[in-house]
Amino acid sequence: MFSIEYLRQFKIGEYAIFDIAISFLGIYILSPLLSNLFLKFKIVIPKTNWIYLTLPLSVVIHLLVRKVTPMTANFIDPHGNYILKLFILVLFILGIKGIKKI
Repeated sequence: MFSIEYLRQFKIGEYAIFDIAISFLGIYILSPLLSNLFLKFKIVIPKTNWIYLTLPLSVVIHLLVRKVTPMTANFIDPHGNYILKLFILVLFILGIKGIKKI
């Protein structure tokens, strides 16, 4: 049987592929529910925008709960990791691009 630690040993750089894949899978599954929830507040968020917002939201949520992951630590590091910061910023812009208020 596979353990989570075994699955987390496969990495791209210092980021576990398993953690990133589970984040995207979770948002993919929850996106219809989240879109319907925001529709009650008259905000239309397409389901594909949730996929773009997965990593930016994960950084924010990890900061709020004070759980520092390697990606969160690299994102808040003021002296480097500019490619990661640019990537998260681009994903954030793509994620908010299709949001509409009705």
